[in-house]
Amino acid sequence: MQNLIYRIFILFISLTAVGCGNGKKETTETTTATDGLVKVTQAQFDQVGMELGTIQSKEFPSIVNAAGVIDVPPENRAVVSATMGGYIRTLPLLIGDVVKKGQVLLRIENPEFVTLQQDYMEVKGQLDYLTSEYDRQKTMYEEKITSLKSFLKAESEYKTARAKYNGLKKQLVMLHISPENVEAGNVTSTTTIYSPISGSITRVNVTKGSYVAPATPILEIIDNDHIHIELSVFEKDIMKIQKGQHIDFNIPEASSDTFKANVYLVGTAIGEGRTIKVHGHLKDEDNHNFLTGMFVEASIVTNTAFARALPNEAIVNIDNKDYVLVLDKEEGGDYYFREIVVKTSDSYRGYTLIENGAVFKPTDQFLTKGAFDLLGE
Repeated sequence: MQNLIYRIFILFISLTAVGCGNGKKETTETTTATDGLVKVTQAQFDQVGMELGTIQSKEFPSIVNAAGVIDVPPENRAVVSATMGGYIRTLPLLIGDVVKKGQVLLRIENPEFVTLQQDYMEVKGQLDYLTSEYDRQKTMYEEKITSLKSFLKAESEYKTARAKYNGLKKQLVMLHISPENVEAGNVTSTTTIYSPISGSITRVNVTKGSYVAPATPILEIIDNDHIHIELSVFEKDIMKIQKGQHIDFNIPEASSDTFKANVYLVGTAIGEGRTIKVHGHLKDEDNHNFLTGMFVEASIVTNTAFARALPNEAIVNIDNKDYVLVLDKEEGGDYYFREIVVKTSDSYRGYTLIENGAVFKPTDQFLTKGAFDLLGE
């Protein structure tokens, strides 16, 4: 098989030389095997762009793979609903619109709002009278002019009216209807709903004129100023995860870039699929346009160790064995390489760990670029 490989490479070099010779007939030296060594001339070395390098000590991490989504804290997400039902009268916003906290979102109309304000005014009028009667009965009782029964009746009616008045007033405040305006005679059939947070509209569940029941979700607002990643880690790996560990993650559907984060919180309960939630804080999040709900694939670095490694291009797999070419000698401008089988394991950032790297000297020269042209099929 090796003879066949060498013949193919000889043919490749010969054809290349002919193509670059500008019509002139030239003789080019070819790769040969001498005493089990692979010979490469300087011309071949330069023409293919081969490179030499030494084995290096590289950092190889222990990694736990996980998947998850871009998310925001609960306080940065708001679902807007109505305290009381009604018909949507104005809804000027669309998905993607940016709103500020306290901004008008929509208005709802309901005849029951008018009834509520009427009840409030009636109770207020009764309370004014019952307050006066309570004070009168209290004074008369203290002067022993009236009976205890009359005083207790006046007190009960006064406290009942006051409780009802305060309850109706609180309902008006919750509906954003000013009790002062109602007391001035300004009765309205509509109420205004304001934005509870600043952010972007991410969901609109109603249209103008539709009826919404109490607590029905109308809009959703998300503030993306502080986003994080929410990962699901399998039960078998959770004991390896600790706060502060480094996370590399990417968003496969949107970008080929790799982003960085750190483990901030580790869940304490096993959830669906026998997984535990891991909360990660992003590094340099201001420079990235992440959106809530984006799917992420992450690698959590749980431990690191240094090991001897070579560039991935220096290793060629033939018949399920990994080979490298080590420079044996250099004579007359020619390079002589020896094939050596190596044991490999992890690969990280362009380097592959060599398990039997201890057999090599720090000064040994490897063909780090171009090995596949000599050994590969």
